[in-house]
Amino acid sequence: MIKQVLFLSLTLLFFGCKSAQLSDKSYTTDHIIIKKVKDHVYQHTTFLETEDFGKVPCNGMIVFDGKEAIIFDTPVDDATSMELISWVKDSLDCKVKAIIPTHFHFDCLGGLGAFHEQGIPSYALNRTIATAKSKNYPTPKNGFDRLLKLNVDSKEVMAEFNGEGHTKDNIIGYFPSEKIMFGGCLIKEIDAGKGNLEDANVNDWSETVIKIKEKYPDTEVVIPGHGELGDKALLDYTVKLFRESDVSK
Repeated sequence: MIKQVLFLSLTLLFFGCKSAQLSDKSYTTDHIIIKKVKDHVYQHTTFLETEDFGKVPCNGMIVFDGKEAIIFDTPVDDATSMELISWVKDSLDCKVKAIIPTHFHFDCLGGLGAFHEQGIPSYALNRTIATAKSKNYPTPKNGFDRLLKLNVDSKEVMAEFNGEGHTKDNIIGYFPSEKIMFGGCLIKEIDAGKGNLEDANVNDWSETVIKIKEKYPDTEVVIPGHGELGDKALLDYTVKLFRESDVSK
């Protein structure tokens, strides 16, 4: 009898832990939308006023585990960045361990000042740092040449340059434990146009995304820099957008 009770208790504990999910801490104000994507991933969206495209929603990604979080791309200004940092602290009970802008445009690093004021380390491709500095933009402090690996608690977080596309410095973020990719402005939402090509390399864009697709075959969710998230179909769509032939596999 004791053995049966013990077996039942262990069975309930196992399946209870397996099915347990973290509560949804999604948050919306006039300035920012934060929505749950997976148990350890949220997407943040803020809005940038532009001359050519009007009011543009700009996405970023928050990954976390234990008491640590890493954010890809800042909100568009310091005030909204401070709002995001406070939300991570109050809602996720986490400390922001790093901010990683995915290229030098303002929709990626416009709110970097707030992170620096809070003593949060910033990381970016060395190309991003050089370009931001030359344009007198907010500038990340720590550089890498191709691949950066950090951790939130014991879970690995990656930032990687795979080639040119939207800009000469665009990187992606990847969180292997959740099989989720932050494509930034390198990756387009389904049915999007080509967007801002001022600093683009349209000749290499498709090949860069093909390389990413082959390197991360287990990807389940892709967050683009603008618009709705999806799966690997966003990678295929981006490839097709910048190349006439159908390379979907």
